[in-house]
Amino acid sequence: MKQWEELGLDASSGVEAPQVLERGFKVTSFLSTFVNKVDRKGRVSVPAPFRAALSDAAYQGIIAYPSLKDPAIDAFGRAMLEDLNQRRLDKTMSDGEFEQALLGSDNMIDTIMAMAHEMPFDGEGRIMLPTALAESANITDRAAFVGRGTRFQIWAPDTFEQHQQDSVAALRARLRETGDGT
Repeated sequence: MKQWEELGLDASSGVEAPQVLERGFKVTSFLSTFVNKVDRKGRVSVPAPFRAALSDAAYQGIIAYPSLKDPAIDAFGRAMLEDLNQRRLDKTMSDGEFEQALLGSDNMIDTIMAMAHEMPFDGEGRIMLPTALAESANITDRAAFVGRGTRFQIWAPDTFEQHQQDSVAALRARLRETGDGT
């Protein structure tokens, strides 16, 4: 991980510098869980720490799509999407796969791109949650924003609470079985 000075920043905070990839893409960290009200128009406030993590981005909003793994919505900043696209193009071109660069053949990425929605922040830090996304995660009047490191998820709070309890119980059981838990 780069040091603050290498990034031209002040090291006085004592916090490790954010990781910056070769292209200058800052790795954003989304932490914790927040539950916010969804208004009757489908607007919901993105938690202030999540907005702060994206505050330096040119695009002030998020990219989101229905999770392929969980009954939730996966989301991240536009810079991550652009970096993933550039990495895919660079690899394709360096491998000499020009046809693949033009036609595409990565079904997972292509599928996610087709499902993704751009959701800009309004003046109050809210996004308009598209009906299709809200329905895919059974979100009605409240939304749980769940930090997942470089991305976050948006869940129906009751669904996430049960999922989290089940995940913690499974992890504790696995740790007991392997003897890694205390």
